[in-house]
Amino acid sequence: MSQPTDAPLAPPTAAARVITRTEHGVVRPDPYAWLAETDSEAVLAHLRAERAYYDAASAHLHSLVEDLASEMTSRVPVEERSPEWSRRRFSYYIEHRAGSEYGAIRRRIRAEQPYSETISVVDPDFTYGLRTTGQADSGPAPDETVLDLDALDAGTGHLEVGLTLVSPDEDLLAYSVDTDGDEVYALAFRDLRTGQDLPERVARSYYGGAWSADSRQFFYTVHDAAYRPHQVWRHAIGTPVEQDVLVLEEPDESFALHLRGTRSGDLVVILAESRSTSETWVVDAHDPQQPPRSVGGRRHGVGYRVEHAPGPHGGELLVLTDDGAQELRLVRAPVPGPEGADHTTWSPVREEDPAERLERLDVVGGHAVLSVRREAEHRLRVLPLDDLAGEGVLVSSRFPCGAVHLARSTDPDADHVIVVDRAHLQPAVWSRVDLATGRLTDVHHQHAPGLDPTAYVTERHRVTSTGGASVPITVVRRRETPLDGTAPALLWAYGAYEYTFEPEFDPALPSLLDRGVVFAHVHVRGGGEGGRRWWLDGRLEHKQHTFDDLLAAADGLDGLVDGTRLATRGLSAGGLLQGAVLSQRPERWRAVVAEVPFVDVVTTMLDASIPLTVNEWEEWGDPRRPEEHAWMLAYSPYDNLPAAGSRPDLLVTGALHDPRVMVHEPAKWVAALRAGDPEWGARCVFRCETGAGAHSGPSGRHAHLHYEAEVLAWVLDRVGAR
Repeated sequence: MSQPTDAPLAPPTAAARVITRTEHGVVRPDPYAWLAETDSEAVLAHLRAERAYYDAASAHLHSLVEDLASEMTSRVPVEERSPEWSRRRFSYYIEHRAGSEYGAIRRRIRAEQPYSETISVVDPDFTYGLRTTGQADSGPAPDETVLDLDALDAGTGHLEVGLTLVSPDEDLLAYSVDTDGDEVYALAFRDLRTGQDLPERVARSYYGGAWSADSRQFFYTVHDAAYRPHQVWRHAIGTPVEQDVLVLEEPDESFALHLRGTRSGDLVVILAESRSTSETWVVDAHDPQQPPRSVGGRRHGVGYRVEHAPGPHGGELLVLTDDGAQELRLVRAPVPGPEGADHTTWSPVREEDPAERLERLDVVGGHAVLSVRREAEHRLRVLPLDDLAGEGVLVSSRFPCGAVHLARSTDPDADHVIVVDRAHLQPAVWSRVDLATGRLTDVHHQHAPGLDPTAYVTERHRVTSTGGASVPITVVRRRETPLDGTAPALLWAYGAYEYTFEPEFDPALPSLLDRGVVFAHVHVRGGGEGGRRWWLDGRLEHKQHTFDDLLAAADGLDGLVDGTRLATRGLSAGGLLQGAVLSQRPERWRAVVAEVPFVDVVTTMLDASIPLTVNEWEEWGDPRRPEEHAWMLAYSPYDNLPAAGSRPDLLVTGALHDPRVMVHEPAKWVAALRAGDPEWGARCVFRCETGAGAHSGPSGRHAHLHYEAEVLAWVLDRVGAR
């Protein structure tokens, strides 16, 4: 096992420019605060030096990285096509051809639609895509490209597409692109009849969008300097963006706006949401200039989301709410008139089941499709709209520890839905579910060349953690790798925001398992695996439970795997988790991977100008309050460095343009860690993206796999499993 201390360079040393911070009588030194000045040449030079040291310290792994990357990419088909999703005129799919990083969105005309060769468009405002030439039909139309994503690559090394929304008449496409990694998306509009972009272009937009019913207006969100989506605007196609109309602005900095259209096409939905409260407005998509109308008002501590069930007189709304129901219940509400409405108009439909967390609602073909979480697994429950309190049809994964989700579906009147079934070592399977009978028919299989899924085993284990919590662990291994205490292991966990990283096929994972390493996904509190209660028991004053759960998993797996060769990995809030367990039990780990880690918790949450701070006080706490300051300070990794002499090897990542975890957080943490244990410092490497780069690593299907190869090569080297 090579040691990174063989590297020809010494790790960079950041100058300590001590300042002190004082809150509630507590004095905190902050010697590396100057690293937050990321527009200064001194900081940029330091970040470049960190990357140079990482490159040199990992140079001995180059051959292994290339081997891993080759293995991983071999499991990705050279050419690949996604399942189709249908609209009225066209069916759409994503296609990857040889060498494609991002693919292309393509479409074919549906069999029942007429086609003739294009010569001209008589009335561009009312064509509905019938390409009339006065000639007889010339046979099936060739498939056409809606958007070539590879062609959007600006050569920066990063490309992320924020949205791609085809208009109701299917003649226009709204799409947005980020080429820096800072999640500022340029919004453009393409005329699909000509393949040309329209002149108007919105320079700054965020996720989410919706079309008006007549395809002439487009709604989009804009984020402020703190990256909070705080405004919804409406753009009229064919007009300068300077004439766009502000539809709604959210003044409360703890709330963010989310935007979408309903599947019915009749409503535009705007959701204002904090960590504890939400309010929903709707706009009539047939009369888009009317102001938004509140569905149920705003009450602190109550959240709700809506879906439209079309019907006579505008139909009705179905509402998922936690009002009096921790795991949520389902109610009916009228579509509000111009005066809006409040929760007194709601009527109960399906009461809370404490064992089943209701996560999402979709309405298709006279049925409701409920996305639910039961026994830590994601499932679907299909219910007729006239029997929403019944059992309906429960659709579960066919794979051990798998998850089934509703796939992309745009036809509100279909008699079926497409679902996708995924697991860690099983290529995804898409199936058609008959809404009336629940019968499943497979329609598409993901291909993974050279992979034999039967060579691997996936199973669920549990360990007991603080307060008697039973923490589930998804354990994946090669069939011949024994659980007898001899194999090294990589643990992975997240644990925040009630978010659940669902299992899905990862072409990188077999390369780890094939070298005899066990992979363990630990479902720690703070995530949503155990429902709403699981999140509540791992946030705010209970945040320590998240860290306890990962440590309990490491202890509980000892004896099944080699406890002296444990690595642990996590990203963002999961990077905070890695920093905390490194501080609290450094001797437990052989290696730690902290990707874009949120590690300067107190300082960041005191600065309201930093992106995402204010609307996360309800997740982490508000350190302006003494009690909350105390519980955050107790675990903040930057303020709680591990003792010298017993530290594991550490790989940290960060990105200069990351708007979610500012790059100075990992930079400060690495500098402080090295200063606290200079002899260990060479065993800490910081992979910093100083150019274009995003929160979750490089973009593109092959580029991201090469990044995975780098990380896994480092892990394999550390645990002695090359």
